[in-house]
Amino acid sequence: MNNTKLDEIIAILKSIILQNQSSNIYESKMVNGLKYENNIISFTLELLPEQLKQAETIKNFIQEKLYAVNDVEKVEIILTSHKSKKNTNTNEPLKPAKHIIAIASGKGGVGKSTTAINLALSLLKLNYDVGILDADIYGPSLPKLTGIINKPQSNGKKIIPHNAFGLQVMSIGYLVPEDAATIWRGPMVMSAIEQLLRDVNWSNLDFLIIDMPPGTGDAQLTLSQRVQLAGAIIVSTPQDLSLIDARKGLNMFKKVNVPILGIIENMSYFECNNCNTKHEIFGHGGAKAEAEKLGVTFLNAIPLDISLRTTSDEGTPIVHKEPNNSISKKYMEIGSKILNKIEKDVKKAPQIIN
Repeated sequence: MNNTKLDEIIAILKSIILQNQSSNIYESKMVNGLKYENNIISFTLELLPEQLKQAETIKNFIQEKLYAVNDVEKVEIILTSHKSKKNTNTNEPLKPAKHIIAIASGKGGVGKSTTAINLALSLLKLNYDVGILDADIYGPSLPKLTGIINKPQSNGKKIIPHNAFGLQVMSIGYLVPEDAATIWRGPMVMSAIEQLLRDVNWSNLDFLIIDMPPGTGDAQLTLSQRVQLAGAIIVSTPQDLSLIDARKGLNMFKKVNVPILGIIENMSYFECNNCNTKHEIFGHGGAKAEAEKLGVTFLNAIPLDISLRTTSDEGTPIVHKEPNNSISKKYMEIGSKILNKIEKDVKKAPQIIN
């Protein structure tokens, strides 16, 4: 990173004071995750609710100022906004566990939730204290995957997460009826996710696995910015359509400076028990090729398998119910790779200006 160039960028940001504000955008902590790499300036800009109508004008004004820096080819600004709260530091990241890992996908229907709980169980079997949060407000899967449907208890101050197979688990699905339609606008969704992180009594967790909503919308961006993530894992099928969306998710995390722990190819193939032949129903190897192309770790290929489907539907995930199954062993391999990757990333964490 060119420190001289970065100092010049910061000086420009410090010169920008928006209307009705007394401090510049840099010192008022509106700029987060500032990076200058490969002649590209990138950061997120957190606007106040009353500034949202002028958001694009503000963005264009800042970009114009920054393009004055020599050799700058692109200025990427991600706009976001949170309601201000009195007597709280809205820029302080939430950290309910030592390491928080987001399990994400560019689209739904790729087996992300099944992957999330089995990865959580693999880390549990590696002797870590693990929790899992179902952050999909519109389509929570954790009640089905754990077989738990009753409402959680409270200690008077915070919600006590359920215990499933030794995991601390929480989902909006435990708080609303299964057949109730969740009709919430973006700010309500983001507020609900923050509450599930802040107001749940997560206890001494080494890892919290967050089953992210599919896509790259407000909920994903809020989680990426408000939670101190150790990294993200992208789940995709081998299909080109799924890979296109997975690439969008991966790029979103990169833009908000979240490390990519790797890509998992789910539904990679079907192995017939009668003929011992692999059938590549959705193609095969697309996610691995994409990982190599993007320079990220390929974590494993998980096949289509009836045991994986039935154990999930029964609320007894395969890593818990059938630990000796070949698929369970694949999840255990992924768990070990994640541990190694996090350990390396902690030792050589990149310098990020906040």
